[in-house]
Amino acid sequence: MGVWIDTDMGFDDIAAILVASRGGEPVDGVSLVFGNAGLAQVERNACGARSAFGWSFPLFRGRSAPVLGRLETAESILGDHGMPSAGERLPEAPVVLHAEDAFSALCGWLSGKHADGLPRRILALGPLTNLAALALARPDLAAQIDEIVWMGGGVTTGNHTASAEFNAFADPEALAIVLAHGVALRMVDLDLCRKVLATPADVAPVRRAGGRNATLIADLLAGFIDIAIQRGRPAMSLYDAVAAVAFIRDDLVTFCRARLDVELCGTHTRGRTVIETRDGRAPFNADYAVDIDVDAARRIILDVLESEASR
Repeated sequence: MGVWIDTDMGFDDIAAILVASRGGEPVDGVSLVFGNAGLAQVERNACGARSAFGWSFPLFRGRSAPVLGRLETAESILGDHGMPSAGERLPEAPVVLHAEDAFSALCGWLSGKHADGLPRRILALGPLTNLAALALARPDLAAQIDEIVWMGGGVTTGNHTASAEFNAFADPEALAIVLAHGVALRMVDLDLCRKVLATPADVAPVRRAGGRNATLIADLLAGFIDIAIQRGRPAMSLYDAVAAVAFIRDDLVTFCRARLDVELCGTHTRGRTVIETRDGRAPFNADYAVDIDVDAARRIILDVLESEASR
């Protein structure tokens, strides 16, 4: 099976990649996109993570701006690195990416489906800009994608705005393009992710794991959890890592068919995802996650972090 990851490389993205890498299928490639920070910082994060965790899959430079509208990042929440920390940060590493860009690499990966016959599955953890570019320029190849599992959207409320989840808000046109081209999309939204939480108590076992990256992972996890603590919440959603669990263990997640649309206009509604579940109102075009085995998902994610911290 072919596995690809599209990411804006924050801490929960790293956790998601670690989870996906333990799923039994090799990662064929990772494309980078703006989001948690500007693309240049995303690239630095990716190369630092590769150095720290010994990743062997290739990294590809993707899109630095949305299809339309101004660049939006999450740096106001996540800081200049796009990745808060309680201390240690990713190592500084040379920014060395594959010579191909993400678009060319995705085209080659999808073209190869005809030769090997393997399914092509994508775990998407940021704005869908890279995949929208593919759908617009090569709809024939976009049709070869068997499944995109996307962490994004919000059935009830948003987080970046009252209406919109960040990944949807940062490039709603990209989501609309992917949907319009009929690509098989499974949305793991805010409501689902907010069921799987990490607390400050979860940091200590990671720190005690004793491996060379124990302090790094513990400090990044603590910094991530502190986003919630500073806002008066007792725990932090594990967002992208939850989508990775859905990607490798869909037996733990209940998905439902629905009509998914995204608002492209409006001062207060741009980026809002709208779900229609009633039969006959509109053709269904996506799946969305409605429930998850919370304890199992939490254990998978924390076990992966502790295991990586023990190496």
